[in-house]
This record gives sequence, C-alpha cells and structure tokens, in this order.
Amino acid sequence: MDKPQDDSPVDHKMTDSEKKKQPVTACLFTAAFFGALGSSFLYGYNLSVVNAPALYIKAFYNKTWIERYGEPIGAETATLLWSITVSIFAIGGLFGALSVSFIIKVLGRKGTLLVNNSFAVIAALLLSLGEKAKSFEMLIIGRLIMGVDSGIALSALPMYLGEISPRHIRGSIGQFNSILICLGVFTGQVLGLPELLGQESRWNYLFSFLALPALLQLCVLPFLPESPRYLLMERRDEAGAERAFQRFLGKKDVTAELEEVHAEARAQDNLHTVSVLQLLKSPAVRWQLITIIVTMACYQLCGLNAIWYYTNGILREAGFEENILPYITLSTGAIETLSAIISGLVIERIGRKPLLIFGFSAMAFFFSLLTVFLNFQDGVSWMPYLSYICILAVIASFCSGPGGIPFVLTGELFEQSYRPAAFMIAGIVNWLSNFAVGLLFPFIQEALQTFAFLVFVVVCIIGSIYLYVVLPETKSKTFLDISQSFAKINKIPVPSPGHEMELVLSIKPDTYEKVQDVVKMESSF
Repeated sequence: MDKPQDDSPVDHKMTDSEKKKQPVTACLFTAAFFGALGSSFLYGYNLSVVNAPALYIKAFYNKTWIERYGEPIGAETATLLWSITVSIFAIGGLFGALSVSFIIKVLGRKGTLLVNNSFAVIAALLLSLGEKAKSFEMLIIGRLIMGVDSGIALSALPMYLGEISPRHIRGSIGQFNSILICLGVFTGQVLGLPELLGQESRWNYLFSFLALPALLQLCVLPFLPESPRYLLMERRDEAGAERAFQRFLGKKDVTAELEEVHAEARAQDNLHTVSVLQLLKSPAVRWQLITIIVTMACYQLCGLNAIWYYTNGILREAGFEENILPYITLSTGAIETLSAIISGLVIERIGRKPLLIFGFSAMAFFFSLLTVFLNFQDGVSWMPYLSYICILAVIASFCSGPGGIPFVLTGELFEQSYRPAAFMIAGIVNWLSNFAVGLLFPFIQEALQTFAFLVFVVVCIIGSIYLYVVLPETKSKTFLDISQSFAKINKIPVPSPGHEMELVLSIKPDTYEKVQDVVKMESSF
C-alpha cells in the first residue's frame, strides 16, 4: 500500500506576518460559539443530564404505572423502560445523521442549524412536561427527538465551521465543536447537583434548560453569514460569497479566498453534490472515506463511554461518602473541558495527526495501567486513588485529540461536492458505534471483569497505527491540497500546475489581471 503524500505540490502555508494580519474576527468567533452552543453543547448536555435524576425518573415511571394499572411496575419492565429512555437517544442520532445530507442540500449549513433548533425546543417541552402530563412516553419521545437534533448538529456544525474558517485557524475554530460538547457535559453535571436541579421536585427543569441554548442560537445566527463556499459552489452566488468572506475575515479584498474556492471547483469532476452511493463508488476519495470510517469508529469504540461505568465504584472503594460522589465526579467534566480548550489552542502548531496518534496511544497506555490497578485495588488501600487518576488521564488523553479532531477531519478530507455525503457516512458510523458500545459493553464487562479495558487498548493501538501509516497532515492546507495528498494512494493522477493554469484561462479568459493575481498569490505562499 502506498503511503499518501504528506506534502502537497504547492506549499500554501502562511507566514507569521500574514497570520497576524488575519486575526479571529468577532463575526467568526460569534458564529463558532453560538453555532456550537445550540448544537454540540446540547449533545454534550444530553450525555450527562439523565444521570443525576435517574432515580427520580424511575420513581415517576413507577408512580405513573400504578395510577394506570393499579399495581407497581415489574422489575424487568422498569429496566426495559429505562434502557429505552437512555438508548433511544442514539437511535434518534442515527435518524438525524441519515437525514442531514438531504436537509443541508435544501437549507444550506446555517439554515440547517437554525431549523434544527425546532427539534431541541420540541424535545425540551416534551421532556419537561412529561411528569405533569403523567406520561413517560413523552420523555421517551423527547429523548428520541433530542437524538435527531444531535445527529443533525454533529454533521452540520463541523461542516459550517470548516467552511467559514481561514485555513490557518481551521482546526482551532473546528475545535469549538469539541469544547462545547465537553462544556455541555460539565454543565449537565453541575446543574444535576442536589443543591441545584438534582432534586425530586426540580428534575424536570433540567430538561427545560435544553430550550435556552437553542433559543440563544436562534437569536444570533440569523444575523451571521451562510458558508461562503456553499454560496459560491452550490448556490452560484459569488456576490453573496464575497460578502460572507468579507464579514468572516474582516477585510475588503477577498480575491485570494474566492480564487481558492474557484480552483477547488475547477479541480472537481462533479460540481453537483454527490450521493452516498456515488461517494462509496468513487475511487478518488476511497482512502479518505476509509480513514473517516476508521477514525469515527475509534472515536466511539476507544472506551471513553465505558469509563463512566467504573468511576463511582472506584470512588466508593477509595472510601468517599456516597453523598459527595457527585462533587468529585465534577472533576471528570472539568478535565474534559480543559483538555479540549488546550487542544484547540495547540492544534494549529502541533497538527491533527500528532494529536490524534498521541491521544489514542496515551489512552491505550492509561487503560493498561487502569487494568493493573483494578486488579490490585482490593488488596492495597491506596490503589483506588491511582485508578481514579488513570480515569482522569484517559479522559484528558481522549479530549486532547480523538474527542474533536475526527469531526474536523471529516470536513477537511473531502472537497465540497463530497462533503455532505461524507458527513452522513461519518454520522452513521458514529451513532452505530455509540449504540454498539452501550449494548455490548455490559456483556464484555461481565465476561472479562477488570480485563474489559484491554479490548479498548487493542482498538486504540489499531487506530494509532492506521493513522500513522495513512493520514497526511492537513493543517494550513487548502481542501484541494489535502485531496491531492491522497492522490497517490488512491491511484489518481495529480493535475500539473500547467494544466491548472490552462483551466484558469479556459474558464476566465477575459481577466488577465486575475491570472496575474493567481500567479502572485501562489508565489507568495
């Protein structure tokens, strides 16, 4: 197997002086923050919000069952209803991922994010009013709808962030997705504390909170531009794309950015958005697709979701009182958020590939240590403390790279026409893997006991090796350059600079000055 070219034919890296001329504008930061607030933040919040009120929700199920049928709910039925309530979120996510490419084609990136807020508001109403209506079905349907919202958001948001960002900060802006996921998890933990909303009389307000980020996004995002790449390449609206670039970049002359998009359009065989079937059949993106499938599968199968199964048990073994466990587990959410922020700050210096390989490798190392510590913690009094430190280290390792970069890569490895279908496939792999872990881990844990984490060690090592061999570095590269980095391994010829200039001349014969600008632009990089 040929290793992909790590260096593109033309080095488009910007100099330090050029980077200083293009700081993060208020418009770009606002789009990234509020886009993520109404999207990935809600996904993270829903991952943790059901933990604190679990006992109260189960009691509500039992009370409702007695009122309806005159007898307490059976143990098996109660377990089934709770399992459905928790797992149906992933089913909704799968539905959202399956529909996202069609919605984006009609509504665009920003339009999809805005319409998606309706799902969050409807889910918030169902979840918060279910108790008053004495209907546990409303909670289950609300969780399903919230899953649909998250499935759409985790595709539409990274696509939007990747297309509105200058390439020298594309990774940092893309990490807003990961940072807000972690912040959502942490917020769910904090609001679930007994002093706040984690009480029997207040647990439904935990779900009412879902509407707030969605409404905030609805108030801000309509006043921000659509993706300029979407406007230019799919809507053929060059004037709109120019205005969008000007607002996002904070400068009037965006000729270079427009020409970069034109160059990408000229290099594509098909300017129309391709279907999933066409993407699967295309040899030009075969290894990009395999890379995204492997990376997304490792994102869910690397064991982070399973780590929560052990956290409270390890803390109890360490001698902590039951009533202070919620406060200690806040440290997991804090570590997640801090690690994601640090990753966002260093991703453009270190690169995507090293952070991913480091994250998976560190997870494999700390999972191995955790396995050793778990096997000795019954005999050594201080061993549970080491186990908990390993859990925090696993979480930090995950958020340093694997927790957010797979979404950034999905947007970077594919050109415009392939991107919606690629995100759809990535989303399907993501949610199916999520569901598989939730379904299979209890059986794995029962069979292997404390050795269960060795399964995740194998997954992390395989992921690290694959990424080292196949993935080229993508930081500061144009989407066209990234696509050409895979040309050798895909056995696709790379267009020569001369052929590229012929395309420029054939499409825009009336603009000698434009051609000169292109030459100057390429020579300056």
